[in-house]
Amino acid sequence: MGDLVTTSVFYLFATITVLSAVMVISSRNPVHSVFFLILAFFSCAGLFVLLRAEYIAMTLVIVYVGAVAVLFLFVVMMLDINFAELRQGFLRYLPMGLTMAGIVLFELLFIVYVSLSNPTDIVKVRQFIPDSSEMSNTHAIGNVLYTYYLYPFQLAGIILLVAMIGAITLTLRSRPGVRKQVISKQLSRTRDESVMIVKVKSGEGIS
Repeated sequence: MGDLVTTSVFYLFATITVLSAVMVISSRNPVHSVFFLILAFFSCAGLFVLLRAEYIAMTLVIVYVGAVAVLFLFVVMMLDINFAELRQGFLRYLPMGLTMAGIVLFELLFIVYVSLSNPTDIVKVRQFIPDSSEMSNTHAIGNVLYTYYLYPFQLAGIILLVAMIGAITLTLRSRPGVRKQVISKQLSRTRDESVMIVKVKSGEGIS
C-alpha cells in the first residue's frame, strides 16, 4: 500500500512538473509563465522529498522560488513588454528552440540507455552514498560534495566568480550623461568642501 501511494504521488508531481514546464514556454503572458515556473519548482521539490533529499528540496524552494523566481516576477511586472512583438520573437526562434530541445532529449535518452546497459556503473556511484541511518541528509551531501567532488565543486565556484566579475565589469562601463559614484573623490573631500555654514535671517530664504 505504501509503495502504491509513493508511486502515485511521484507520477502526480512528475505530471505537474512537465505540464508546468510546457506552460512556461507556451503562455502568452510572461507573468503567467513565471507563476508556472514557480509551480514547476515546487513540484520538483516534492520529487526531491520523495527521494529523501530534503536538503535539496528546501534549497530549491528557498533559493529558486524565494529569490530567483520572485526576481523574475518583479522584473517582468516592471518592464513595459510588447506582447505582440514578444510572440513574433517566439515564432522566430521556435526552430532553434526545438533543435536545442531535441539535443537535450537525445542526451537524456543516451544517459538512460548507458545507465541501463551498464548497471555496474550505478553500483560504483552508490558506494559513495552513505546509509541514511548513519548520518543526516545534509551531512551526507556535504560528505560527498567536499570529498569525492571537491575539485569540480571548486572549479564551478571559480567559473561563477569569473562570470560575476564579468557582469560587474560590463555594468560599470563609463557612459556619457550618467553620473557615477567615485569613492576616492568622496574620501578625499575636506570639511571645507563638503560643509557650508549659512546664517539665514528670519523671514528670508537662501538665494
